[in-house]
Amino acid sequence: MPHNSPNRLSRRGLLTAGGVAAFGALLTACGGSGGSSSSAKEGDGGSWSFTDDRKKKVTAKSAPKRIVAFTGTAAALVDFGLDKEIVGVFGETKDKDGKAVPQAGDLNVDKVTVLGNAWGEFSIEKYAALRPELLVTHMFNEGALWYVPDESKDKILGLAPSAAIRTARVPMTEPIRRYAELAESLGADLKAKKVTDAKARFEAAAETLRKAAKASGGLKVMAASASPDLLYVSNPKSNSDLMYFAELGVDLIVPEKLDEGGYFEGLSWENAGKYKADLILLDNRDGQLQPKALADKPAWAELPAVKANQITPWDSVPRFSYAGAAPLLENLAKAIQDAKKVS
Repeated sequence: MPHNSPNRLSRRGLLTAGGVAAFGALLTACGGSGGSSSSAKEGDGGSWSFTDDRKKKVTAKSAPKRIVAFTGTAAALVDFGLDKEIVGVFGETKDKDGKAVPQAGDLNVDKVTVLGNAWGEFSIEKYAALRPELLVTHMFNEGALWYVPDESKDKILGLAPSAAIRTARVPMTEPIRRYAELAESLGADLKAKKVTDAKARFEAAAETLRKAAKASGGLKVMAASASPDLLYVSNPKSNSDLMYFAELGVDLIVPEKLDEGGYFEGLSWENAGKYKADLILLDNRDGQLQPKALADKPAWAELPAVKANQITPWDSVPRFSYAGAAPLLENLAKAIQDAKKVS
């Protein structure tokens, strides 16, 4: 995960006095009280259960049918075979033209309620109105629910049980496996052709990347995110996709002076040339500077990989499913095959 980690981004306050009142009214209408609905479900010995990566056992009388999830999480669950169960999402979902962002995958964004389309946005009123039975999201930092705002977390979690899947400091195959397990517990058929075909494509892509890395002659790869003031060099020992790429033999640069969370090193543009890379994986999310916007920065233009035009897009918060991850492996393998040593 790059530099917009939870402990570095400011969050907007979501609840005005009127918002609190509206939330209370909706909560009453839903027949709950802040904080009690989740514990009631978890303590009733229901026939559905799932232990998430917080080691928290979530139970219900039957498999939840009204699921709200971070958009990338929802898309992964759709890849594993869920569909109508996804009733709401939060996180970047639609672009300025109202079209689905890449992270949404095959999720039909016009058939779900979007609770917030940016970091810090999460409408509790809309969430309560959905009558949610389960909230699902990533967990990058221990116990932290990705894109669930800290300042309103307790109210949000009071409405329904939640499940979090670890997406950092483990290779990408682990959250893929865990999301598959969760989807199966919720009724998905992991033996469906759509799922098995995606898994076969993923495994073939992994082998292609392994061979490309081995044949590259020690090609140095740097994963980075660019802002107006800093170049963030990401740590392959924390970011799950980079960790898996490294396991497959990709020679990724490991930054030396990491942030508190251990995800990246922020370099001023004066020091952007600290690490010499042959190929740059550049964070392609909205809000991160792309090559065209970086063209005016002399320090960027002087990087060996930039001079050689060896830059490839990087989905820094990947979709943790076989269908979501396979293209990432394929694209990186091709970028490595097409690159040459220049540093």
